[in-house]
Amino acid sequence: MPKLIRVTTVPIALKYLLAGQMRYMKENGYDVIMVSADGEGREDLEKQEGCEHHIIPMTRTISPFADLRSLWKMYKFLKKEKPDIVHSHTPKAGLIAMVASKWAGVKIRIHTVAGLRFMTSKGLTRKLLMRMEKITAHHATHIWPNSFSLLNYIKDTRLLPVKKMEVIGFGSSNGINLSRFSPENLEPVRVQTIKKDLNYDPQHIYMLCVGRIVKDKGIKELVHTFARLYKSNNRLRLILVGSYEDHLDPIGEETKEILTTHPGIIMTGWRNDVEYFMHISFALIHPSYREGFPNVLLQAGAMYCPVICSRIEGNVDIVDDKETGLLFEAQNEESLYQVLRNALTIPDDLNKYAIGLRRKIEEKFDQKILHGKIKDKYSEIITTYQSHTRNRKTTIFL
Repeated sequence: MPKLIRVTTVPIALKYLLAGQMRYMKENGYDVIMVSADGEGREDLEKQEGCEHHIIPMTRTISPFADLRSLWKMYKFLKKEKPDIVHSHTPKAGLIAMVASKWAGVKIRIHTVAGLRFMTSKGLTRKLLMRMEKITAHHATHIWPNSFSLLNYIKDTRLLPVKKMEVIGFGSSNGINLSRFSPENLEPVRVQTIKKDLNYDPQHIYMLCVGRIVKDKGIKELVHTFARLYKSNNRLRLILVGSYEDHLDPIGEETKEILTTHPGIIMTGWRNDVEYFMHISFALIHPSYREGFPNVLLQAGAMYCPVICSRIEGNVDIVDDKETGLLFEAQNEESLYQVLRNALTIPDDLNKYAIGLRRKIEEKFDQKILHGKIKDKYSEIITTYQSHTRNRKTTIFL
């Protein structure tokens, strides 16, 4: 039985970004171990996936001394476990896991690139983040960008070695669980409870944004644009489902002031039942500056919630402008304003786009299909490696 170790920086990435994938691999012949730092969600993770979880401290920030300690602990762990495959996800986990696994002699080292942090950074931070990506790629044997637009960006910038790169299926790190994200599977009582919590009024128009409340998610542009639209239509409401991460990428004080005082903005904090909010919303607005392949767009599309998002890598793999959603220019308040103002006048068109997006998701991004493609790729890589090993031994013998 091949041993597979999946590594992310924090446990919630395993629990939510890769939900169900480790269990699937275990049920299909792999001995799976999950690795991350300790943190929120860890207690439920092993039960959810049915796989062992091992803690190795890692931080999401640039912290050289802590990273060296993490590297040493990862190296010792991998030397002990002797896995056939180490597959990392998230930037810091990729750096630690790929370097440690090469030093430990792991032959198959896969890193999924799910976005590039340096794309919105400047100066020394940008250079450091780019260097981290290059080190990770140098030590990996396979690099899997999770969207074709991200792959093309990497090729155009010559950031990483092209020969190592491949997109699995049509993209995405985990696909979408259509048995969960479907309107017919919602619990009616829970729908009513959430409406009550929101003081839901059918006369209002609810716009939704799901994600971390940070600068890179375009929260400033969204909040300012919403406040502008609200002046001419006080029936508008903006629901923000997510939490602050001020220690990583804080929003400005002016934006935070609007968030906490505006009468049309509803903040729910982080929630794991986003499908219910999508069900009652006029549209999902996703103004992010950078993405790899955003799960939230798949979730909204699966729920027939119209999607309006920034024209960036990852988003454009999912949304075709005026076919399966609407696009606007990233970091551009005027572009966002014009698109949202127009969207409010064409609800029938938005619903047609939403139906088209659901169809596209069913055809290309069903989680069951993607899990199978990842498993098949693992098997292919293992078979290729074993074949090369046998050929080398034969050549040496001859």
